[in-house]
Formats: sequence, structure tokens, C-alpha cells
Amino acid sequence: MSDLGSSAPWPAGAAARPKVGARTIFFGLLLLVAVTLPFISKNFFIFQTTVVMVYAIAILGLNLLIGVNGQFSLGHGAFYALGAYTAAILMETFGLHYAWTLPIAAALCFVAGFLFGLPALRLEGVYLALATFALAVTTPQLLKLSPFEGFTGGVQGIVITKPGAPFGLPLNSDQWLYFLTLAIGLLLYWLVHNIVHSRTGRAFMAIRDNPIAASSMGVNTSLYKATAFGVSAMITGVAGSLGAIVIQFVAPDSFTFALSVQLLVGLVIGGVGWLPGALIGAVFVVFIPNVAEEISKGLAGACYGVLLILVIYLAPQGADGVIRAAVDRFKRLL
Repeated sequence: MSDLGSSAPWPAGAAARPKVGARTIFFGLLLLVAVTLPFISKNFFIFQTTVVMVYAIAILGLNLLIGVNGQFSLGHGAFYALGAYTAAILMETFGLHYAWTLPIAAALCFVAGFLFGLPALRLEGVYLALATFALAVTTPQLLKLSPFEGFTGGVQGIVITKPGAPFGLPLNSDQWLYFLTLAIGLLLYWLVHNIVHSRTGRAFMAIRDNPIAASSMGVNTSLYKATAFGVSAMITGVAGSLGAIVIQFVAPDSFTFALSVQLLVGLVIGGVGWLPGALIGAVFVVFIPNVAEEISKGLAGACYGVLLILVIYLAPQGADGVIRAAVDRFKRLL
């Protein structure tokens, strides 16, 4: 038996020796950079990068609903808030370890998303957008109500204790939360990728492209639509719980309708339906407002709007379209 380093030919009957694709090499290098980054960067940049990954997870969940299943949502900030408050209340009120808050938030947000998706089955297009818009607007007000103030902290919110690295690992809190968020983000990306390329994902896309044809082929459109809403809310809720732990604070005014718009902007910038675009969209959402503020503090909102219009005008299909066009041009040059 020859060893792995030998030059023996590939076994007879095989079509060809498998090759490592350029995409695999690229993601391998990207992962290597991601693992190295916390050891060569300052704590504040590590914190910012962790926030980017949190938003990327939330945008990934929204992409599953809009890009893959074709349902429109302006209310995913509500599920983000539900996940954040679940983690905060369980940690600070009930003393639960932060690791247990993540699966609990995921389960709670899945149920909430699934139940919201059931009545929303009768709605499509702008009507579904209005329903989710109402959800986003209502959620911060509910968190301020006096009956819930003992748990939510009312308008003052909840301060969360920042967890340290477990098992005596030689990492500070920022580095540990970075690696925790990275690991969960990769796990959720793997989950969504497998869903998209499974029978369930094909059913999601069939409903998106032609719900009548999908129904005539035996696809239970009601069940799949509600499931898509539930899984999307679950992923966004996990992002919310991670965001609460990383930022160490939750308050109702942190989860206004603007948050839902930010997630939608990140989705469009990254590319609707393109899963890796969630990270690019998150970078835009986190850093471009800072760039706009540096341009003009008094007109930061206007500068942000102009930058957003320019990006959409130059790249109407988001980062997905830009990268595909660049790859096609590179292939033609070869």
C-alpha cells in the first residue's frame, strides 16, 4: 500500500483524481485569517469584528426567508430582540449560564417565528411587509410595559456581565466571545447551506418561484412557509442572544424598526439569495455609518443615504453580482 505522499496513479475505474477547488482554498485561507485575527488585533477591533459576525448571522437568517423562500419581512428586529432579551433575562435574573441561553433563545424564537408565520400565510407582498412592520414597531413598546418591567428592566434595560474564557483558556473576554461567535456562525452557515441544498430547500425555492406550481406538485406550501419563518427567526434570535452577550446591554430603544431596516440593507448589499453575502452586508451595516459620520457629523444620515444609493446604483445585485461579474471576466481572460 502506497503512502499519501506517493505519486501512485489514481485507482482504475475512477474518472479522475479529485481536485481541491479554488473556492475551498479561498474559504480555507479566510478561515485561517479569521482564526489568526484576534491574536494580532486590539480588543476594540476584535469587538467590532464580533459585532459584524453577529449581524452576519442575523442577515443569514433573513436571507433564508427572503432570498430562498421568497417571503418578505420588515420585522426581523423583533426576533433579534426576543433572542437578546431571552439571554439577558436568563443570565441576570435567573443566573443561568450564558451557554444555555443560546439553545433556549433558538427554540423560543423558532416557536415565535413559526406561530407568526401561520397567520401570515394569508398575506403576500406588501401586506406581509406591513404585518412584519407592525411586529417590529410593536416590540419595543411591549418591552417598556410596566407588567414586564421586572424582567425587561423597562426603559433602563438590563446590563449583562461579560463572560470570560472557560477551562482556563489563555484568552481574554473579547477573544473568547469572538471565537464563540465565529464557531456558532460557521455552524449556522453549515446548517443553512445544507437546508438550501436539501429537499426542504428545493421546496422553499419552488414556493418562491411559483407557489401554485409547487402546490400542484404536492408541496405543503403552508407548512414550508411557516417552517421557513420559524428557522429564519431562530437564526436571527441566536444572533440577538449573542449580540446581547457581546455588547453587555439590552434596552427597548436598541431594537427599533431601524434595526430591521439595517438587516434588510445588509441583505440587499450582500446579495439576495447568496449566503456568503451576509458577511459582506454585515460589514456594510457596521462600518459604513461610521464612515458617513466621519464625512460629516451633522449630516451623517444624509451621507449614509448617499453612500447607500451609490452602492445600489453601481451594484444593483449586491456583492453577489459584483463577484460573479469579476469571476466571469477573469475566466474570459484565461
